[in-house]
Amino acid sequence: MLLAIDVGNTHTVVGIFRGEHLVADWRMASATHRTADETWLTIKSFCGDAGINTADIRGVGISSVVPDFTGILESMVRKYIKVDPVIVDASLDLGITVGYADPTAADRLCNAIAGFAKYGGPLIIIDFGTATTYDVVSEKGDYLGGVITLGLESSAAELHRRAAKLPKVELRFPHRVVGKETASSIQAGIMFGSVDAVEGMVRRIQNELGSTTRVIATGGLSTVIAQQTRVIEACEPSLVLEGVRLIYEKVGGKT
Repeated sequence: MLLAIDVGNTHTVVGIFRGEHLVADWRMASATHRTADETWLTIKSFCGDAGINTADIRGVGISSVVPDFTGILESMVRKYIKVDPVIVDASLDLGITVGYADPTAADRLCNAIAGFAKYGGPLIIIDFGTATTYDVVSEKGDYLGGVITLGLESSAAELHRRAAKLPKVELRFPHRVVGKETASSIQAGIMFGSVDAVEGMVRRIQNELGSTTRVIATGGLSTVIAQQTRVIEACEPSLVLEGVRLIYEKVGGKT
């Protein structure tokens, strides 16, 4: 089995693959204060609850945008699983041309490779996380780059932080655009504004790549946004983990 780990700025998603099948996955905080031993106890507990024997793990792939936590995970893997993990970055032989200068964009590379493997190209992958990112893949599968904007949760938190009288709100669509009180007004601005931003950005990217460019989404709020727009063709909640698996198999060997 393969242990695939996706470290985001806010949450870390851990998945177990048996061959191509994602057996189970869990979410935990990306806590850099947690030691390697504590992190392993958490993952081992997840696996135990799912009836998974950690002794069956034969390989580990890690996508991370939090360098401090990457080091903790590497130590954990070497101590408890006794293998060298594959750390995803642009220096690996991914079999594609990466037209992006930032080698820390591991999750975006995973999205691009997994998205292309399933949908082909040209392709736009929208990832609704701490930031909302648009990853663009060519017809041949090369990673062309993309767009980064503030994520929905980040937008809501920042609005509350900067304006003392504005409350925290649940990220859901209100019944109408024109709010009758503060909470629904904020919800309308963030949620409907995000839909309009998605549709506008997709249109701009398609103007560069062509109108046949397909659009998929991933991330926690992808299904919520996809229900409000026709530009998103499908939602793939485990896309980064799938990308970790594909990259591991290419550069790290079969499990």
